[in-house]
Amino acid sequence: MSAPDARLTVYKLDHNGRAVWQYPASVIERGPNHIRLEAFFNRDDMDLGYTTFKRGDRFVEFFYADRWYNIFTVYDRDDGALKGWYCNVCRPAEISETDVRCDDLALDAWIDPGGGFTLLDEDEFAALELPAEDVGQALAAVSRLRALAASGRLPH
Repeated sequence: MSAPDARLTVYKLDHNGRAVWQYPASVIERGPNHIRLEAFFNRDDMDLGYTTFKRGDRFVEFFYADRWYNIFTVYDRDDGALKGWYCNVCRPAEISETDVRCDDLALDAWIDPGGGFTLLDEDEFAALELPAEDVGQALAAVSRLRALAASGRLPH
């Protein structure tokens, strides 16, 4: 088991398992079916309409080997304030000592600090050719994320 602050690489994969992005992260915690990481946004500032991700924003990322989503808690680089939670609907993560790999299914959600829920990229998700079981798992994941938002039980 890795010690806290161990470094690893996160690989964001498309729905076909092809790497589309990778970035370094530090391990905060490992559990039997999850890992909690710290990473810093390493792209130019992006105004997404519902929030702006800025280079250097702190992300505390939760990947699960038994859930069809991951959750990124996003903190502002300038004042450390909670911006909200960015959630990717994805296949369960593959977590090893050196990396985390996750097949992204295009469907995302943004949850603001007040619990407001915005579903994103529905058209991209609908355009994917996915097995019916994956579609069902993805839609169930959205329902679970909505329930977490409504209950105020999102991770930090």
